[in-house]
Amino acid sequence: MAVVFGLSLLAAFSSSAHANDNSGLEKLARDFLQPAVDQALAEQAGTPLRAEVQMGSLDNRLRLAPCNAIEPFLPPNGRLWGRSRVGLRCVDGPTRWAVYLPVTVQAFGPAWVLKAPVQSGETLTQEHAERAEVDWAAHPSMVLALPERWVGQQAAYALTPGQVIRENMVRAPQAFEAGTPVKVSAGGKGFAITVVGQALNAGLVGQNARVRLPSGKVVSGVVRADQVVEVPL
Repeated sequence: MAVVFGLSLLAAFSSSAHANDNSGLEKLARDFLQPAVDQALAEQAGTPLRAEVQMGSLDNRLRLAPCNAIEPFLPPNGRLWGRSRVGLRCVDGPTRWAVYLPVTVQAFGPAWVLKAPVQSGETLTQEHAERAEVDWAAHPSMVLALPERWVGQQAAYALTPGQVIRENMVRAPQAFEAGTPVKVSAGGKGFAITVVGQALNAGLVGQNARVRLPSGKVVSGVVRADQVVEVPL
């Protein structure tokens, strides 16, 4: 999950750094950004990530009007993940201005990396991958850090050694196609009901599917293995 901040997280401090002191402006941006990045990565529950922030620089030819107070901020929907920008604006001066510095945020942590090629549609097993430290932010798709998130899933396309296992790379295995007779199971304390219906859409294990019962009623439930759809009561 990419880390996103909105306008509510504008900087709570300002600086009187000279507007044309590029090194001072870049330091102001870094001092603002680093704590925000550390906080964002700390919120990735159960996954220790180590942040590295690479700040870009302003054009040395840039000449800004004098300013008494400069405030760093994130643009609307600014992303503290991968390539992004941090803004600096004059909030107290004869001329209001704003500039943006490019920034790259890397988030290093444990993940699973493929050891061998995997064909499209092939079922992934624990033996396909090994643990390694990678940059989670190198791709917008979220890393699947827990084996139970990808073991037993199918490759969404042909995968190559060295790839980090991410959400966009796997899909749930298909249990049945649309039109297939399937068992519909429902139960509660002390009882269970099973009937046979017709699937109205392809069923992927762990996802919802719609089934038409013999009575004509359409129900929705979670697809399990062996062409079973569990319907909550």
